[in-house]
Amino acid sequence: MIKKIDLIIKNGSYVTHKETIKDDIAVHKGKIYRVGDLSDLKAFKTIDAKGLHILPGAIDTQVHFREPGNTDKEDLKSGSRAAVAGGITTVFDMPNNNPSMSTKTLFKKKLNSAKNRMFCNYAFYFGAEKNNTAEIKKMEKEVGCCGIKVFVGVSTGTLIVSDYKDIKRIMKSTKKMISFHSEDQNELNKREKFIKRGDPKSHPKWRNESVCLICTKNLVKLANQTKKKIHILHITTAEEIEFLNKNKKYVSYEVTPQHLVLSSPSCYDKLGTLAQMNPPIRSVKHNKRLRQALKNNEIDIVGSDHAPHKLSEKKLEYPDSPSGMPGVQTLLPILLNEVSKKMISINNVVELTSYNPINRFKIKNKGLIQKGYDADFTFVDMSKTKKISNKEVQSKCGWTPFHGMKIKGWPVGTMIRGNKVFWNGKIIGKPSGKPLKFA
Repeated sequence: MIKKIDLIIKNGSYVTHKETIKDDIAVHKGKIYRVGDLSDLKAFKTIDAKGLHILPGAIDTQVHFREPGNTDKEDLKSGSRAAVAGGITTVFDMPNNNPSMSTKTLFKKKLNSAKNRMFCNYAFYFGAEKNNTAEIKKMEKEVGCCGIKVFVGVSTGTLIVSDYKDIKRIMKSTKKMISFHSEDQNELNKREKFIKRGDPKSHPKWRNESVCLICTKNLVKLANQTKKKIHILHITTAEEIEFLNKNKKYVSYEVTPQHLVLSSPSCYDKLGTLAQMNPPIRSVKHNKRLRQALKNNEIDIVGSDHAPHKLSEKKLEYPDSPSGMPGVQTLLPILLNEVSKKMISINNVVELTSYNPINRFKIKNKGLIQKGYDADFTFVDMSKTKKISNKEVQSKCGWTPFHGMKIKGWPVGTMIRGNKVFWNGKIIGKPSGKPLKFA
């Protein structure tokens, strides 16, 4: 007897981290029911995906949706709209809110506030402080907690753990993945003399290569000593790439799209303080090494570090201008454009945005197009060419540093558990994102 299922996706090519396969996908009750020959099945709905690539739902492992505390810039709902409009089905949101997510009570409150408000799936980082290891230990089995975030240098918000002895203690206190903002606070303090009022080009002179490299070397040393797996966010320097590639036993690392396609001084000439972020956009030398790492498949994950601010704030005189730029909606288009330029393959995109994240963070039921996995998909049209535009930005901030950039290869549909949430340029239905579960 022929079974009638919820959905069949036909005539598309689905993409794994290793291969691209022209085959059909059956979906039932939000899960992948079968991949391959579906001739014995009938469905209530059918999608003809001819000419499209179907990726496992893309994961952005670093966003700042600003809730609670700064919901004039972004909130969980608006940020999730930007995510699904960019083909992202899952996000990891950072803990440097107001108040910081550094107690289990505050974390649970934030998790509850996301219910029925986010269009994409979600997990939240828990914020480390010098003296909150007792709270960190409470997070071991918490649904929706992707890991512990440590700011070694001050960025946005008040979270900081700058003493490496305290960091070692934190490493020993948890089995959760610990992710790091790697800038050494002592070096930042010493180098404040390089800040030049009104000149954002002085930002990478203040927060220079040594600020990051000193910190990253110390973190790797501690990871080796404690045999603790760690993840280092937004790597920006050629020196760190060379060092980390030789020290991957316990360590993985992440790069942002903006560090892959922008460089100093041209980004500051064109964008001024809109290009200001921590760690900074650096010189062509560093950009070239990051791009080489992308091409050589050395980078573990690409995350956007989506960090929106209102234009009125960003246009303040440097250094009064805040650091950060939006990016969750443009992460995939920028990577797909690199596929079009033959810098990487579409399989590399899957590796960077789903396969590696699910394995590194041990996410359950996501990131693979296999029977029994959640039916989260990103539909991509590799022939579509258009420019990134501020007019299409879903983030509350209303701008992107990539405005006017011509892109070939676009996410055209986003599906979560078998339901369309973004299709033909429009967000569809009600928020249905769920918190992630981890092994």
